[in-house]
Amino acid sequence: MTVEDNKKSDAAEIKRVIERGVEGLRNKDIDEVMSMYAPDLVSFDIVPPLQYVGTDAYRKQWREVFSSFPGPINYEVVDLDITVGGDVAFAHSFNRLSATMHNGQKVGNWLRWTACFRKIGGKWLIAHMQASVPVDLATGRAVLDLKP
Repeated sequence: MTVEDNKKSDAAEIKRVIERGVEGLRNKDIDEVMSMYAPDLVSFDIVPPLQYVGTDAYRKQWREVFSSFPGPINYEVVDLDITVGGDVAFAHSFNRLSATMHNGQKVGNWLRWTACFRKIGGKWLIAHMQASVPVDLATGRAVLDLKP
């Protein structure tokens, strides 16, 4: 297999990891979601704190997310781009979690997502992840109505 073939194969494997994670989100399957993260994960998510370090902290955050939505969760990933180089890779996309909270409020804003992968023990895992939304500098408020 050529280097280019290996990169394509690795990118396809990373895409499968992301797809399994998305299915885990939709099914509220915490173990499936957490299976895509390296044990020493560092995550900069859209909810406080500034960072989550390690999968134990991030597992707790996902449990809180799942408990906020009594009904189904939909999760979309669009414009996914994956770049592979050796045993590291990065991916970015626009993502949206859509669901209804306990109080009846619907959520479904798009966010920007970037993930850095490492190949650990033959498996591609997310070592660093960041999710963000744009901010209006004049008001200091998040801009939540943009669409990809």
